[in-house]
Amino acid sequence: MTQDIDERAKINTSRSVAAMIAIGVLNIITVPLINKFGSSSAKTGYLTVAVIYGCIFAACHFFCFAKTKEAVITPEKEKISIKVQLKAVLQNRPYLLALVGQILFGFTLYGRNADVLYYFTYVEGNASYYTTYSMCIIIPSIIGAACFQPVFRKLNNKGRTASVFALLTGISMLSMFFFNVKEAPVIFYALSGITQFFFSGFNTAIYAIIPDCVEYGEWKTGLRNDGFQYAFISLGNKIGMAIGTALLAGLLGKYGYVANQTQNAAVLSIMKHAFTTIPGVLWIMTAVVLFFYRLNKKRYNEIVEELKNGKRG
Repeated sequence: MTQDIDERAKINTSRSVAAMIAIGVLNIITVPLINKFGSSSAKTGYLTVAVIYGCIFAACHFFCFAKTKEAVITPEKEKISIKVQLKAVLQNRPYLLALVGQILFGFTLYGRNADVLYYFTYVEGNASYYTTYSMCIIIPSIIGAACFQPVFRKLNNKGRTASVFALLTGISMLSMFFFNVKEAPVIFYALSGITQFFFSGFNTAIYAIIPDCVEYGEWKTGLRNDGFQYAFISLGNKIGMAIGTALLAGLLGKYGYVANQTQNAAVLSIMKHAFTTIPGVLWIMTAVVLFFYRLNKKRYNEIVEELKNGKRG
């Protein structure tokens, strides 16, 4: 929609703020909706809510597709093979760092999200705590997403901005291991809000990186493949998601998880660590990876100018 790096930051900030508002609302209403539609069977409740959400999300995507207009005009090209496109992205160092970041992001985020209801139901002992938790993270989510742009203006590097937010997310998440709702509710919910604040900043930053990598890739290889890069980065995120959620399910099954029963100590330990220490460490790893992202604002503007003049890397 634009090649201006600051305008891209604004667009991504707006998208992320809106997403955090929606996520906050969904976190609050999901459990009550499952209970409403699953009065006779929890399985029915989960399925019904999933179908409703799926229909709403699909409609939103169609609306976005119909209303989005591209401002950046690129010449029509012949169909390019996947092999050629893969070779091109392998030469795109900023993109490869973003890809690794997205895989870790998907693994950490969705693995923890899959654990969150288990955590509150069995470790804390009451699933209703999840609703309170969700309410406590709504405002920090929105503010954190909005803070991406001013932090980026200070650092002038989206990767480094994402790295800072990831590091602080990891530290905050590790701190949550030492507190629980029953004994220290104020500290627990405060840390939850702080964690979400930093996560939301990261979530905005990581997606703001991708379009800049497209320009770098065109400058480096002469091939502009926006669609492929977005699709491949999404695939990386989904691979991380699949591994994270499957690993959690596998570990819970291996150590004796039984639904709606009192869980053994090993299962409770897995649930607690999956909510705090494991994602905390992985967030710090993500921060280390993205620290090496060197496509800053100055270099990006030089690349765009060279592209306009027909130069290549």
